[in-house]
Amino acid sequence: MTTSAAQSQTRFWVSTVSLDQVARNVGGGYIQANTEARTRLARLRRGDRIVFYSPRQSHPDGEPLQQFTACGTVVGAEPYEARVADGSRPWRLGVRFAECEAVPVRPMLSALGFVTDPVHWGMLFRRGMFRIGPGDFDRIAAAMQARVLLAG
Repeated sequence: MTTSAAQSQTRFWVSTVSLDQVARNVGGGYIQANTEARTRLARLRRGDRIVFYSPRQSHPDGEPLQQFTACGTVVGAEPYEARVADGSRPWRLGVRFAECEAVPVRPMLSALGFVTDPVHWGMLFRRGMFRIGPGDFDRIAAAMQARVLLAG
């Protein structure tokens, strides 16, 4: 998935987003944050790798899902404010998504170094977006059978 030279500069992230929003992200080629959250996206830089975790089918009351649902590489240089038909103005940043399969998170918990509390593991994902190590990213991407992760 990654090379050691690329890993020294590449950072790896998890973003917690409902499956319906992930579908919009993949279709549009971006990661999205609410109007107040430009700073969250500004933490990402071109070439970073990101995996999406979906706790639910839809926000806020959709059916529980608890799966890693998409992964990709940040290709945008800066977040931009989008104007959406409903009048909202979310922030977005370009992402090139890999072809991959969704996988349940629970069977992977013991293999992921960033999960330090196997009982309350879900609390970690409530942060919305957080960094993980390259080994954890590679384990998740391999489980998802990610076919291509292109550098920005």
